[in-house]
Amino acid sequence: MDHLAACDALEGEIDRFATVLADGAMNAAVPTCPGWNVADLSLHLGTVHRWAEHLVRMLAPIRVPSDAMGLSTGPVDEQWIRTGGAALVSTLRAADPTTPMWAWGADQHVAFWSRRQLHETLVHRTDLEQARGMEPTATAAIAADAIDEFLVNLAPAARFSPKVEHLRGKGERLALFASDADRSWTVLLSPDGFSVRDIREDGGPISASFVGASLPLLLVLYRRRAPAAAGVSVTGDHELAEFWLANSALE
Repeated sequence: MDHLAACDALEGEIDRFATVLADGAMNAAVPTCPGWNVADLSLHLGTVHRWAEHLVRMLAPIRVPSDAMGLSTGPVDEQWIRTGGAALVSTLRAADPTTPMWAWGADQHVAFWSRRQLHETLVHRTDLEQARGMEPTATAAIAADAIDEFLVNLAPAARFSPKVEHLRGKGERLALFASDADRSWTVLLSPDGFSVRDIREDGGPISASFVGASLPLLLVLYRRRAPAAAGVSVTGDHELAEFWLANSALE
C-alpha cells in the first residue's frame, strides 16, 4: 500500500476507534483479547502509536523500548487516543517512506510503519467494536492488504511470537483466498521454515485452504474469530489448517 494512502487510512481508523471508545464503559471485557478490558486495549494501542511516532521521528537505527521514551500513559480516554494518533499520522506524513530505519518486520524503512500502524489499528478497532457488540466492517482492499502485511511480516515476528518457529513442514501448501478482493496466497511449509507467494506464481498441489471475504479471513488469521463463526470455509487437511492458526498468531 502507498505510504500516504496508508496514512490517510490510518487517520480514519484512529477516528473510528476513538469514536467507539467514547460510547461505552472502559471496564467492559474485550472477548477477542482474553484478560483485557477496553481500558487495557486502549492503553496498548495508544502506547503503540506513541512508540511508533517516536521511532519514526528519530529515524531510530535500532529498537528503542517504549518504557525508555517517557511516553504519556493517560488518562486513557478518547482524547488521549486522538492526541497520540494525530501525532503519529503527522510524523508519518512528514517522513520520506524510503528512508532506512529500524523496524521489526521485513521492510527496514519508514514505509513499514505507516502500513503496520494502519493494520495494527484496524485489528484493534475490530476488537473494540466487538466488545461494544458491533459488527466490524472494512473495505476489501484494506483488509486484503492487512492479510498480505501479516504474511509478509510473520517470519520476523518469531522474535516475540515464538510459536512461529513451529511453522515448518514437508512441502505442504496452505492457500488463502480473499474472495472479495481477487487476492490469494500460498504458504509453503518446508523443513527450515515457510515462504509466502502469490498463488498464481505457485502451481503446486494445495494441502488445505481458507476461503472467505477479506475482513473475516483477516480476523480468522489473527484468531479473533473461528473460521465457521466468520463464514470462512476450510477445505482439505483440517489438521494442517488448525496447526497454522495455532502457531501463527502474533503475541
